[in-house]
Amino acid sequence: MHRDHEAADGADLAATGAELIADGFERYLARFRALTREARGNFERSDWPGIQRDAKNRLDLYGGFVARSVTAVRELLGEHADKRETWASIHAGFERRIALHPERELAETFFNSNVRRVFHTVGVDPIVEFVRAETSPPRYGPPWSFTVVHRREGTLDEALQRALRAADFTIPWDDLEGDAARVAAALAAQVQPGDVEAIEMVRAPFFRGKGAYLAGQIHTRGGRIPLLLALRNPGGSILLDAALFTEDELSVIFSFAHTYFFVDLDRVKEMVDFLASLLPRKPIADLWSALGFHRHAKTELYRSLLHHLATSTERFHVAVGQRGMVMAVFALPGFDVVFKVIRDRFPPPKTVTHEEVREKYRLVFRHDRAGRLVDTQEFEHLEFPRGRFTPDLLEELSTSASESVDVREETVVLRHLYTERQLIPLDVFLLDAPPMGARAAVLEYGQVMRDLAATNIFPGDMLLKNFGVSRHGRVIFYDYDELCLLTECRFRDLPTPTTTEEEVALEPWYFVGEHDIFPEEFRAFLGLRGELLESFLAAHRELLEPAFWRRMQELHRQGVMPDIYPYPASRRLRPDDARWEAF
Repeated sequence: MHRDHEAADGADLAATGAELIADGFERYLARFRALTREARGNFERSDWPGIQRDAKNRLDLYGGFVARSVTAVRELLGEHADKRETWASIHAGFERRIALHPERELAETFFNSNVRRVFHTVGVDPIVEFVRAETSPPRYGPPWSFTVVHRREGTLDEALQRALRAADFTIPWDDLEGDAARVAAALAAQVQPGDVEAIEMVRAPFFRGKGAYLAGQIHTRGGRIPLLLALRNPGGSILLDAALFTEDELSVIFSFAHTYFFVDLDRVKEMVDFLASLLPRKPIADLWSALGFHRHAKTELYRSLLHHLATSTERFHVAVGQRGMVMAVFALPGFDVVFKVIRDRFPPPKTVTHEEVREKYRLVFRHDRAGRLVDTQEFEHLEFPRGRFTPDLLEELSTSASESVDVREETVVLRHLYTERQLIPLDVFLLDAPPMGARAAVLEYGQVMRDLAATNIFPGDMLLKNFGVSRHGRVIFYDYDELCLLTECRFRDLPTPTTTEEEVALEPWYFVGEHDIFPEEFRAFLGLRGELLESFLAAHRELLEPAFWRRMQELHRQGVMPDIYPYPASRRLRPDDARWEAF
């Protein structure tokens, strides 16, 4: 009887524990959606500080709700809180609880976050965690529950006007008829207007930063064409700034280097599947991130890594590029990700601490990345067979990163690491790039600094090796140990020597403070020569002048958010409109 009573009590505890975690997940999801719905009003009011505030608040939701959930379950379980068999029962009860939940995948990830807060499991434990991707719900397909199909019953312009009106903004369009005509003219370069049968649009706009986007696809006699319309609100009315029609163009907008979208959804998985139909080469993890579900994107990334290892014999190896002073970086052939672990010691001139490095990554996570900073995923306590690492990588990890990596006899335990999408280091890219490609990359390199300055970020270390080139030719910054807020810097003019001794001095003869930066010295760090240097200076000479950086600082102090365009100037429909000039 006593054992039966204990078993009954244990079952009750497990059921209640599962319910507590499920309730925590529902509360998280409700708050996430409430914050997401605020984006429309912020956009219509041109409340750009509100957009930034809500973006940061939404990022902080997940950790807070997980912490509260873990605390509640620990208080419930008491002495059973650390017992694996109890959590196995909670896992089973939770699985039954969410079996038909429309956001089942997100719920599984939320549960796993609770478990790992309690156990700090090395590797994975399928008894108490959701691991297998095959537990995912079936893939969605058309007809989509969140789209509206506008049949062409008249001119293409008229169909486009109906599609634009359906976005249902409360503020007026600046020139709806003209915008529709401009989109139709741009579309004519992709398909014969007479071949267009319908325009299918997602009802809910996608909001990010100062922009909004209407996403959908164009049905033609020859197939489907992706469609993304970029909107702005510079002064109380909506202007359609750009029309994008290709997978590559849309892929950049949904890039891993951008801040996450706000889009009001009832079924996130269905939207992921819809976007995957438009962007079939985009990793699923990137799509979950783009919609704001960064933690589940981490789950998807890890599952894809396990699948890749299970279906190949590839080994982790030292990544291509110059050896980093702060991070040991390695990669896996055929898997488009790099893995970064913090080294035990940093040689001069590096002065940052391990905690400061982690703080830089936290800053990037919560900041507007503007399409120019690689998104990262932070992992702890991963375990892989030792045989999946090359000997030279094992040597580097065991000798220079032993605080982050434990190289054992049969396994390698990665106590802490960051993952990033793999890019070609810019210095490596320029070695073999054709002249036109190299020039384009150098111009992009300068634009990265402008775009980061527009978001109040200074990269710190501007060496080419710290920037990478994506498959779309976008240049993106990925080395964060010296990154800082632009407004924390002091941009100074280089003092003029007054004596021969000062002129020939090998070391600065003037005082240099901790936050002092001399833009005139940047030229020596660029590593560019000949025609590439000339191209850079022709487009970006002002980056070598303190006045540019001070001007950007003043804008941020005034609370101004400069415009950033994540698409080519050639796609802008009215580039000469004075209201659209970027700072």
